[in-house]
Amino acid sequence: MHKVAAAIEAAVAIPLLHIADATAEAIQQAGLNKVALLGTRFTMEQDFYKKRLTESYGLEVLVPDEEGRNLVHQVIYQELCLGIVKPESRQQYQQIMADLVTQGAEAIILGCTEIGLLVSSEDCAVPLFDTTALHAQKAADYSLQ
Repeated sequence: MHKVAAAIEAAVAIPLLHIADATAEAIQQAGLNKVALLGTRFTMEQDFYKKRLTESYGLEVLVPDEEGRNLVHQVIYQELCLGIVKPESRQQYQQIMADLVTQGAEAIILGCTEIGLLVSSEDCAVPLFDTTALHAQKAADYSLQ
């Protein structure tokens, strides 16, 4: 729901720990610049996430082609959200990630909570950045300061 982050930031006096910030900071710490983003169709196609990565952190962001975006979205909602993990869907995600690496992606952002149920670092030739884990770690670090 980071699509409405700006409105929340404007309405509250406490800091909002944006999921894209936590992700971008980890990517920059790894010395990477060109990344691919997987997530729901909304995350891959709308600007609320990609724009923050590009404008605030100077990252180049790739997304799958339309067929790939449709598949990623469909697997999230019709399988992973229902607790269904299919080997053939893992293979399809592996192919999409490999295609993005061929296009120059130095890392893949798992921009949806459920994607980590399907793929792991063994499924990809480049590092995976799990936004859920990165966001939770940033929140824990912030709360302990």
